Amino acid sequence: MSKKRNLVGLYMAPALLLCIPLVGNLMSSEVNWSGYDFLIAAVMLWGTVGLIHLIVSRVTKPILRIMICCLALVALALIWAELAVGIFGTPLAGS
Repeated sequence: MSKKRNLVGLYMAPALLLCIPLVGNLMSSEVNWSGYDFLIAAVMLWGTVGLIHLIVSRVTKPILRIMICCLALVALALIWAELAVGIFGTPLAGS
């Protein structure tokens, strides 16, 4: 039962994170996310959670598991930052 509860919590985290910009969208005109923005964020967040779940269930060595999970989180952060503000200036960000 505890394993199932952990899995539910893991997959609920992106939904809770997406509530932050949703509330900001509703309460302020400074946050201006479209439905497409929410879709891209949801795919990225749930994709990363799925990848981390796959890593945790398949990789047996703890240090390797931590390193791969950290790599996945760094990749998420870099892609998110590129989409948000275009820190690398790639066409992905519309530059």
